[in-house]
Amino acid sequence: MELRVLRYFLAVAQYKNITRAAHELLVSQPTLSKQLADLEAELGTQLFIRGHRQITLTEEGEFLQARAKEIIQLADQTAANIQKDQVITGTISIGAGESLSMKRITAILSGIIKDYPDVKIRFVSGNADEMETALKHGTIDFAVLMANRDLNNYHHVQLPEIDQWGLVLKKDDPLTKKKMITAHDLLELPLLISEQALEEHRFQDWWGNLGEKMNIIGTYTLVFNAQLMVSQGSAYMVAFDKLINNSNNNDLTFRPFAPALTESTNVIWKKNLPQSKVAKLFIQRLIASLD
Repeated sequence: MELRVLRYFLAVAQYKNITRAAHELLVSQPTLSKQLADLEAELGTQLFIRGHRQITLTEEGEFLQARAKEIIQLADQTAANIQKDQVITGTISIGAGESLSMKRITAILSGIIKDYPDVKIRFVSGNADEMETALKHGTIDFAVLMANRDLNNYHHVQLPEIDQWGLVLKKDDPLTKKKMITAHDLLELPLLISEQALEEHRFQDWWGNLGEKMNIIGTYTLVFNAQLMVSQGSAYMVAFDKLINNSNNNDLTFRPFAPALTESTNVIWKKNLPQSKVAKLFIQRLIASLD
């Protein structure tokens, strides 16, 4: 499969119309139709269902669309990171969840952009599993993980910032009279909990045999969306400290768990993979920031 043909395929999948896609790609409609037919012949499967007014993807077409996006993204990023002489340009992509440690990461990136204006930054949000998968596929350069994971297959740097688990609640809630929250305090409360932490049984030891009695009404991957429900008084959120947006939600506050429950943070990248100059610069400045 050629990259050019994959770009043609993605354009048709986006516009759902060969005439419109051909116009945007600046190619003739017969040429585009032949390229798509050749691609289907090469793969030995039908990628499109051709209707009267628009075309839709088959199940195989949807699979190819997802992979083609990754392939094109990787090719574009690789091309952007090929540099001449000592000029530092290109794109650095970082995948991460929400954590206090991102302040250090963004400060380093801000310094790089200031010194090298041609550098571009790409953030990808997601949980640890998603970010590790993206790193394996090569669609991001670095992953920031806030979880206890086996890192032997990666280069990694542990950051000094520690994320503390606790409860996000409204400021007028009676529980705010307590300085710390115990597992017993959570009983009967409608809880929103990090999807990843719940899947990894992160709280199992902390709440012990009370876990079966917890009223978990839902999970979240991004704090911003979950805190809206807390602000509306319909839920409490189990989350890291210092993540709630007080500028927009000044009716919310945080109380840490007792006994304390914390997470360390690691920045990881693939072993035995040549790094672009901007990626090497990020690693150098990250390590220097720890000193």
